[in-house]
Amino acid sequence: MILRDATPADAPAAAALGSEAFCAAFAYLYRPEDLNTFLAANHSPEKAAAEIADPAMRVHLAVDEAGKLLGFCKLVLSCGWPEHARADRVIELKQLYTDPAATGRGIGATLMDWALAEAAVRGAGEMQLSVWSGNDGAQRFYARYGFAKMADIHFIVGEQRDEEFLYAKLF
Repeated sequence: MILRDATPADAPAAAALGSEAFCAAFAYLYRPEDLNTFLAANHSPEKAAAEIADPAMRVHLAVDEAGKLLGFCKLVLSCGWPEHARADRVIELKQLYTDPAATGRGIGATLMDWALAEAAVRGAGEMQLSVWSGNDGAQRFYARYGFAKMADIHFIVGEQRDEEFLYAKLF
């Protein structure tokens, strides 16, 4: 596995993997029209390209030796939930997605290690992330890294409002 920063040329692959990973985990929760609208707005090549180009974000990739995208991690270099911030400098872990066919290969752990190191280099005192209230596996994953539930929040997909948890970790 090779880790590297995303480039504009990676936007289509990142968008496709984002859609695939989201659907593999959550598509069953949503009406097709809500899911399709959400995916078009949040996992399009245009959105991925804008995030890669955004100086207020960092997008890091895990690729195999042939260059196939295995996963990505997006950091927002500012606080997503300032009302819950416990440090002066808070970074948000926006997404950590892996190829559903490559689960169990340590991709998520490797990307999480990068995210935590990146936050430390940037002087963050805290990292925040949101996780679906029904995603027990992700909650266990984040807990292994020292994240804990801070608050109940919401995530909107079309007309559906999901119960989410805000997790955070102090450095």
